[in-house]
Amino acid sequence: MGMKKKPADNTHKSMRQLKIIEGQVRGLQEMVAKGTYCIDIITQTSAVKQALSAVEDQLMEGHLHSCVHKQMTSGQTSTAVAEVLKVYKLKRK
Repeated sequence: MGMKKKPADNTHKSMRQLKIIEGQVRGLQEMVAKGTYCIDIITQTSAVKQALSAVEDQLMEGHLHSCVHKQMTSGQTSTAVAEVLKVYKLKRK
């Protein structure tokens, strides 16, 4: 079995990733303002979407290990299932 990551570790990693994404978005703004070739901008927007998706995946993994686990072991299974399904449906859109 692997070691569980502490919530603080996940928070630090997510914050670092979000700051990188923030920089990427600022770069996109500059590209648009400068009239950069559209395909180059679209390539960068795709990279931002992938980075955000990675943050979402990491947050979901942490949620499953902590909140969902607590909910299911304390008899709140329907709440846990509803939350996971809600996020699953959001990601499919």
